[in-house]
Amino acid sequence: MTRHLVTSALPYINGIKHLGNMVGSMLPADVYSRYLRRRGHDVLYICATDEHGTPAELAAKEAGLTVAEFCARAHDAQKAVYDGFELSFDHFGRSSSRQNAGLTQHFARRLHENGFIEERAVRQVYSPVDGRFLPDRYVEGTCPHCGYDKARGDQCENCTRVLDPTDLIEPRSAISGSTDLEVRETKHLFLLQSRLQHEVEAWIDAVGDDWPVLSTSIARKWLTEGLQDRAITRDLDWGVPVPADTWPELAAEGKVFYVWFDAPIEYIAATEEWADAAPEGETRDWRSWWYDADDTVRYTQFMAKDNIPFHTVMFPATELGVREPWKRVDLVKGFNWLTYYGGKFSTSQKRGVFTDTALSLLPADYWRYFLVANAPESDDSSFTWEHFTTTVNKDLADTLGNFVNRVLSFSRKRFGDEVPAGRAAGEAETRLGDEIARLLAAYEEQMDALQFRKAAAALRALWSAGNSYLEEKAPWLEIRTDPEGAALTLRTAMNLIHLYGVVSEPFVPATAAAMRGAFALAGSAPAWVDADRARSLDTVPAGTPFTVPPVLFAKITEEDMESYRARFGGV
Repeated sequence: MTRHLVTSALPYINGIKHLGNMVGSMLPADVYSRYLRRRGHDVLYICATDEHGTPAELAAKEAGLTVAEFCARAHDAQKAVYDGFELSFDHFGRSSSRQNAGLTQHFARRLHENGFIEERAVRQVYSPVDGRFLPDRYVEGTCPHCGYDKARGDQCENCTRVLDPTDLIEPRSAISGSTDLEVRETKHLFLLQSRLQHEVEAWIDAVGDDWPVLSTSIARKWLTEGLQDRAITRDLDWGVPVPADTWPELAAEGKVFYVWFDAPIEYIAATEEWADAAPEGETRDWRSWWYDADDTVRYTQFMAKDNIPFHTVMFPATELGVREPWKRVDLVKGFNWLTYYGGKFSTSQKRGVFTDTALSLLPADYWRYFLVANAPESDDSSFTWEHFTTTVNKDLADTLGNFVNRVLSFSRKRFGDEVPAGRAAGEAETRLGDEIARLLAAYEEQMDALQFRKAAAALRALWSAGNSYLEEKAPWLEIRTDPEGAALTLRTAMNLIHLYGVVSEPFVPATAAAMRGAFALAGSAPAWVDADRARSLDTVPAGTPFTVPPVLFAKITEEDMESYRARFGGV
């Protein structure tokens, strides 16, 4: 059976992430991982905080902490949010780990041995006011391509073009704000990507047909423009040090590897961290997932579009250049932007709700379902409180939550605290079983294809089928003349609730657990529901004790929505 390796783009250590970051990588990766596990697959879902680079140093300085202390606190804060969203990481590591340092230095040595790293003298921005060379992100200015006035020296976040600090118009120090900058000579290591371009092209030609258009188009655009040799070291105090046994002069100068060189290697290193963290008596073989992995391992990456070039071109070039059998990605699921009323989420401008605040407003399942059901797959999508309110009230409260409450409350009132028996299934139940099997197959098809919006629509259709059946049979009327028929209707509906508790788990795990937990069944819930079981709807037999859970989803009122708009911005 296929083993599934799943990673999502590493969230940067600096600050709690907004909803767009959540839906752009981690949440869909979690939904997919949960789905695969439910289907019985062996899944390893890996992520980590990306802890190197200049923003971490700047943020630590502003907070009055050492960088190590700042990153440790920030990691714990981010992990608490992801736990709140019930992200089911097998391991959530840290790129500042010893495992990542060791692997990054190993990769660099191998690339050097194979002729793909070269030491070059470069002219770099120096700030006399700060008394240091300024790494790319320590230089800010105006992008020469789009005119964005807050572009960084490595990349413009507005147009996503990769830059050098010397490309910027009116550059300034991000430390002091000084515009009194000089260009001086220093030495750095360069990854010779130009020598690997044809190998990367051949690799993408071999695997890219399965990728979304967004992923392939960005990768091919970079290749068409031609891969450039890129500096992979920086002048920073925090990072993976250049190994002294290979580059003694640069090591003595305190050079560290560029964050975008070591960060992708952390996917591998975090898996080693996972293995090293195994409970006593348990052995985990991390290398079987990454090194000379057999054809049973399928590797899927999730990320927003700004990260796609690094994962489809730059890191594959690194893996190819080491000339070792490291696992390369099989499918890159890229996402566009989630905007806030068409604009950017902004902490400084108090626009948009961020993930920690979201959990203080409403339980995670509200956010999980809305975000994935409206994932920015084919194009950018916009978060609005109006859309969020409508989705929660219609899909979650009315379609799913109300169905569960109506069925269980009415059955307890009329038949007591056990699933009623009633007569054998009839024509309506046969039609329903066939419809559920068909809709379940459609849901599986979209999940297998990583089409999350379509998968959410298929899941919603499954929920709606239960409501249609309930309206057709109308047990509240049926019981007046045909109690046995009403009992059958309610027993069938209860089996639907349990089925929903299984297949909805990837989207709304807490709610799914509550639906399954309503029934006192012997043994654990089935991992998944096959077509035959879907048609028969007989998992929950008559006589099974049940309870009525609290309201699964409370509706968002007009007053709630207006208060959210006022608090978080909106138009």
